[in-house]
Amino acid sequence: MNRSVQYLLRRLGFYLLAAWVAISLNFLIPRLMPGDPAQIMFARFKGEMSPSAIAALRETFGISDAPIWQQYGTYLKHLLSGDMGISVSNFPQPVVDVIATGLAWSIFLAGSALVMSFLLGTTLGALAAWRRGGILDSVMPPLLALLGAFPYFWMAMLVLFVFGFGLGWFPLWHAYPEGTSPGFNLPFLVGALYHAALPAATMVVASLGGWMLAMRNTMVGILGSDYITYARARGLAPRRVLMRYAARNALLPNITGFGMALGFVLGGALLTEIIFSYPGQGYLLIQAVRAQDYPLMQGLFLTITLAVLGANWLVDIVTLILDPRTRR
Repeated sequence: MNRSVQYLLRRLGFYLLAAWVAISLNFLIPRLMPGDPAQIMFARFKGEMSPSAIAALRETFGISDAPIWQQYGTYLKHLLSGDMGISVSNFPQPVVDVIATGLAWSIFLAGSALVMSFLLGTTLGALAAWRRGGILDSVMPPLLALLGAFPYFWMAMLVLFVFGFGLGWFPLWHAYPEGTSPGFNLPFLVGALYHAALPAATMVVASLGGWMLAMRNTMVGILGSDYITYARARGLAPRRVLMRYAARNALLPNITGFGMALGFVLGGALLTEIIFSYPGQGYLLIQAVRAQDYPLMQGLFLTITLAVLGANWLVDIVTLILDPRTRR
């Protein structure tokens, strides 16, 4: 069997094992905690529920007195069919529907911010290392390191106060203007971009320094390598040396970091979404915690975990393509 295929299958086996452990923990932890969703609903109605209604609620939430192994089998069966239960805080809406709504907004906001900061940071880092000692290399790294040292939530509150409350250039909350109907229409799309501009800019500025510094430092080491010296001695065009040989190899650590950062996307920029009242995964998670919505919390944690594992497997594939050493 090809070594590359063996490598990918080994990594896939590891991620499948990690996914099974995550799924099992996601099943066990809520059952080890006191209470259940039916009791929470019972408390909300201040005890004004009949025993038959409570029994129906327990059945709706998938709670039973069956042996634990039987409950585990039922849980896996429902999970494979896409059934994550009923949300307590959004009753009677299914957890899958609630997560799908928040996931779309998180991918739009945090995903676009991550892609922009990754592309811009790696490009600036490569140029700073290529022209070491220049204006870009002297000014940008310390400036971005300073901005990156501030916590996300502090920067989010600062820009919201200045550009939202003070100058009134951007909206203060939500993901799209009131009165517009969500869909592929121009008013909604323009409004969604306008509402996402400020929180996305906050996340880009806060994370840009990390991508740039990582790329610059790796690039500086690679530019001193023998094969770069040989490529220059052969008279290859500087642009070709930069893009084909130096930047390609320096990009590998950043690609690995990009895969790990995808968990940040699906988890949502928790505090940023709370400050801007943006209805993404992070905002859903804090609402689920406040409402003790265990089915929704389970679904969110599982979605984030599986997405991170899947993203890292894709990163392994990209690394295999970019780095010939992994094919040996």
